[in-house]
Amino acid sequence: MLVDKRVPIRYIFKMVKYEMLIVIILATVIYFIAGVVDPYIPEMPLTIATFLGTGISVLLSFKMSQSYDRWWEARKIWGAIVNDSRSFVLQLQAFLKKEELKPNIRTMAYRQVAWCYSLGQSLRGLPPLQDCEQFISDDDIRRIHDFKNKPLALLQLNVLDLKKLRMENELSDFESIQLNSTSVRFSDSMGAAERINNTVFPTIYRMFLHFIIYLFVAILGIAMKDVGLVYEIPLLLLISFVFFTLEKAAYYLQGPFP
Repeated sequence: MLVDKRVPIRYIFKMVKYEMLIVIILATVIYFIAGVVDPYIPEMPLTIATFLGTGISVLLSFKMSQSYDRWWEARKIWGAIVNDSRSFVLQLQAFLKKEELKPNIRTMAYRQVAWCYSLGQSLRGLPPLQDCEQFISDDDIRRIHDFKNKPLALLQLNVLDLKKLRMENELSDFESIQLNSTSVRFSDSMGAAERINNTVFPTIYRMFLHFIIYLFVAILGIAMKDVGLVYEIPLLLLISFVFFTLEKAAYYLQGPFP
């Protein structure tokens, strides 16, 4: 999740600490191996490392762009859910004018709040009804107990209540259509959020990108074999730190419902 506050430097280093450890080990091993076999290996031009670094930058740029698109789409979907939830309650208050129907409005409004909580929990892989007991009745919990998709079951309960109100002529045809359209938008938004949550970048892409970064470190280390170890390792750490940090940021953006 993106937040409007400073990210602690310690948190950034924590994200890539294992990769940095591997880079230190790899750079040290390559430095000593290159020193032993130096008479037998050809000169490694820096242009090879430069070319590989450019390729890594292109791959990271593509991954960051695609990850941000996923995050931005998820943000728009959740914004639509918030707006439609408000509209749903306002429509209920406008259409159900009788005093004795206020408990129906309250029940469906709180059930809608529970639906939002339940959807968020299910997208995070947590128990769908956690923290929802305060918004829905025990009878509602019992009715949706056997449903695998709890948010969809909650949405269905509201639709059934709307159908009952229409059959009792408490809603006109126009009012019923408006409320059903809002309910359909809830279902559409839920499906879009689930699609984003269940569709991820192929794991092989991330593995391939990590392999190329380590290969870049190895080639650059060989090209810098004449530089002292005390200078080579910090330089390799700095360059690889930038690459791995960008890759981690793109990876976290892939899951917009943390």
